[in-house]
Amino acid sequence: METASRTEPEPIESVAGRLGLAPEELFSYGPYMAKVEPSAFDSRRDASNGKLVCVTSITPTKAGEGKTTTAIGLVDGLAHLGESAVACLREPSMGPVFGIKGGGTGGGRSRLVPTAEINLHFTGDIHAVTAATNLLAAMLEAHLLHGNELGIDPHAITLRRCLDVEDRALRSVVVGLGGRANGVPRETGFDITAASEVMAVLSVSRDLDDLRRRLERLTVGTTSDGAPVTAEALGAAGAMTALLRDALKPNLVQTLEGQPAFVHCGPFANIALGSSSLVADLLALKLAGYVVTESGFGADMGLEKFLDIMCRIGGLTPSALVVVVTARALKHHGGDPEGGVAAIERGAANLAAHLRIVREFGLGAVVAVNRFPGDTAEELAAVQRISRDLGAVDAVVDDAFERGGDGAAALAQAVVTACARATRFDYLYRLEDSIEDKLESIARRAYGAAGVTLAPQAAAQAKRFAANGLGELPICMAKTHLSLSSDPAAIGAPSGFTLPVRELRAYTGAGWLVALCGGLQTMPGLGAHPAALSVDVDVQGRIVGLH
Repeated sequence: METASRTEPEPIESVAGRLGLAPEELFSYGPYMAKVEPSAFDSRRDASNGKLVCVTSITPTKAGEGKTTTAIGLVDGLAHLGESAVACLREPSMGPVFGIKGGGTGGGRSRLVPTAEINLHFTGDIHAVTAATNLLAAMLEAHLLHGNELGIDPHAITLRRCLDVEDRALRSVVVGLGGRANGVPRETGFDITAASEVMAVLSVSRDLDDLRRRLERLTVGTTSDGAPVTAEALGAAGAMTALLRDALKPNLVQTLEGQPAFVHCGPFANIALGSSSLVADLLALKLAGYVVTESGFGADMGLEKFLDIMCRIGGLTPSALVVVVTARALKHHGGDPEGGVAAIERGAANLAAHLRIVREFGLGAVVAVNRFPGDTAEELAAVQRISRDLGAVDAVVDDAFERGGDGAAALAQAVVTACARATRFDYLYRLEDSIEDKLESIARRAYGAAGVTLAPQAAAQAKRFAANGLGELPICMAKTHLSLSSDPAAIGAPSGFTLPVRELRAYTGAGWLVALCGGLQTMPGLGAHPAALSVDVDVQGRIVGLH
């Protein structure tokens, strides 16, 4: 934060100008942030696309592997090589910003600016998603109270309210208490906003018309005879679209070195899609030679969803993948966080599993070894050697945190070389596969599981969704990010386990099914010492303590 505060960003119009964007294609939020108007893509629709590079990582540890830092540094590194590049990153959620994780704008000299603004309210996109979701919930409650002409079964309502705060007390609530004037009493709950279906809809909508049509299809529950009830049936889709009109426009900011970055839509790849928006990706591909996007958590989580869902919906094909790894993370997966090369070699089973996932999609990966101050030369060399032995296209030490783009230039060169390689990109499953078979494919091919077990509720939901014509939708898995399995304590590369699916949710507006695995919650909770305890404002009005 001190590094960022000492750096004077360029006017956002200058950053946009280097991408070829005209001033009239921007809607500024102060001097350093802007939204890009839809006309920017429309006028470039026939332009050729740049190369798409996706950054992922091994199974995360609580110390953090620096995936966002690496993605930002890679853009700066490509610029050092004379290449035009732009980042497409996810908007930080205030839940983890004030929780365990802290900010989501990179670190050291590989960081986005203005840092505090991006990490907090930014341009209000997440607030708009919260408002649109809760407006729909309010209109649903009003419909129930005022006659319920649609015949909605109050006990079959699936819509959940949302909030961009980690609050475990809202996971299960009762609404409508206090008498008839306050509505129909029933049990419901809150999700964190990033996990809401409205955020999912926003993430994959191409334009306002597409956004409205997806909101129309969003299912809130069923009637007493089992017929689905949509947001359009409640008359809510138009007002929701109005709330989300500006949120659909991608946000443009910059790195510390003045390189462009789109930051748009939600994080939380363990319980949501967890990637930047489709509109940001599509626009960026028209504007730059290289687009560096990031998927949340490891290759089993965000990358699998990015490739199986986002690339399928958007017609995207990655040219190269980057897998971020650290020596200390491999030691953790080797069972000895304070160990040396021997612990790294044991923990390399986790890296092997993620490189295998990449190969399951027909792709290759460059391993970025994110250097930390305590790493020895011997340890870094061991990680590079092991990565190449495991089939990585290349393995390069990344020093973007301390040196910015200059420290990422070698990684950038490796990525340019990897983008020139031929690939045979394919998905893990076919849409025409049954729901159960798609779950099995993901569990076996991505997680290394022996199979899947569906709880009675999930099995009944799968049968009902298939009967209602939803069987050919892709699957968005909700699983712990701390393990390849559903057990967060199972480090390394567990095998022979069975993946338990407890519940399925139909995101009919976004266009996929959500599978909740194990005990994962869609509303996180704050720990005993959340990052919010350190955040304050100094006498000059500057935000301090935001990590």
